[in-house]
Amino acid sequence: MAEAVFHPPRRKRRVFESYESPFPVDVGGKDFRICQAEIINNNVIVRNPEDIEQLYNKGYFGKGILSRSRPVYSISDPSLVTKWQGANINLPIIASKKYQCHVQWAKSILQEQGFDDCSATKILENYTKPLELPFLKEDGAEQTSNSCNRMGPNTENTELSRQSSTAIGNVVALSPENQNEGYKKACLEGDPAFDPVAIHGSKEQEEGDLKEVAEVSCQKHGFLMHCGCKESTEQGSCEMIKSKERAPEYVLVQEEEEGSLCPEDDAAHAQENIVKKEKLVCRRNPFRIFEYLQLSLEEAFFLVYALGCLSIYYGEEPLTILKLWEVFSEVKPNFKTTYMAYHYFRSKGWVPKVGLKYGTDLLLYRKGPPFYHASYSVIAELVDDNFEGSLRRPLSWKSLSGLNRTTVNASKELMLCYLIRPSEMTEKEMSTPECMKRIKVQELIVSRWVASRERSEQDEL
Repeated sequence: MAEAVFHPPRRKRRVFESYESPFPVDVGGKDFRICQAEIINNNVIVRNPEDIEQLYNKGYFGKGILSRSRPVYSISDPSLVTKWQGANINLPIIASKKYQCHVQWAKSILQEQGFDDCSATKILENYTKPLELPFLKEDGAEQTSNSCNRMGPNTENTELSRQSSTAIGNVVALSPENQNEGYKKACLEGDPAFDPVAIHGSKEQEEGDLKEVAEVSCQKHGFLMHCGCKESTEQGSCEMIKSKERAPEYVLVQEEEEGSLCPEDDAAHAQENIVKKEKLVCRRNPFRIFEYLQLSLEEAFFLVYALGCLSIYYGEEPLTILKLWEVFSEVKPNFKTTYMAYHYFRSKGWVPKVGLKYGTDLLLYRKGPPFYHASYSVIAELVDDNFEGSLRRPLSWKSLSGLNRTTVNASKELMLCYLIRPSEMTEKEMSTPECMKRIKVQELIVSRWVASRERSEQDEL
């Protein structure tokens, strides 16, 4: 049986990032940390932003659930960010229509929780009312200003109202006086729709409503907002993540208002002079969308078993290696086969990713997807010493030819990876990851034989 010959991979033309490390481990042990993940709906999810950054930047593990690959999703509109870049405010900027969609989503969640239409509307109106916004100079110092006019596209007058308030990082905080006023007003008016989503004066009440807002946001997407970890060395960091997720998200909404520069008695002439003024208004986002890192089962087990830099929780209980091997095998019947192939190619320096898009088990990248195109599409099969066994996907010549044609059209090569186990190995031995020590690997490259081309090459010889 012929041995596979690896051809040099095809490099991407534009590379916008630097290569950090092949694995999320530190040789010296200084920056080594154990990341945390949790199993949600048979998927392994990482929610800690620091863990997400480390796992993806060092080894390109996982995929952002809201992004194509790298978890960089933001609700901010890039065109509006470019338009208002002179404002020097580090907050997401979205259009008014998009913000109204978030309000409608939050309203539908409140209605599902038993609130009537009138109560849900009052709650959201109180929660999304305009807030004060700090105005920063170019050097970063804070400055008080009532308004700042800026000419936008098509010489339309755009207005950004900025008033003084306190800000920490990217979060604009309300003053205690404003919070107390909102709370007292709602109580004095006897608003029956007053809900934890609205503003509270006390600290305990504010923490409660922030938690409710986070729960409203997560129920739409089916994500769990609890940290999932108990007493541990990273309990402080977990509490910090919980507070960040429960804290309200502040956004800048671009809103339009009509004004007349030269009002006159003639209605037609006045209509011609009416221009649209655009301004940024700071509001709370009632429906938050979080970007998480989703790991494949093979990636998650490799991080736990091979690198020891990940701890996976189910509920509040961390799972052992043997338990993960058992659980993942139940969730994905062919997990043992695909993981052994994943482990083999990772140990050879390749970056395997899920090959579902091309009808295979794995795609092999050199260094990572940002630098090179995938070189090989891999189908993994577990066989015995005689290359016999119950194949997971038996291929006919017709299906094999079609799969190879699809792979070649994408500038890749089709590889068959046979995982050879001894004939005397029992199922009990396969119940632990230690069985990989006795597994041998054989790679085969499938290539299309062209009669005319082969004949001409033989004539030249």
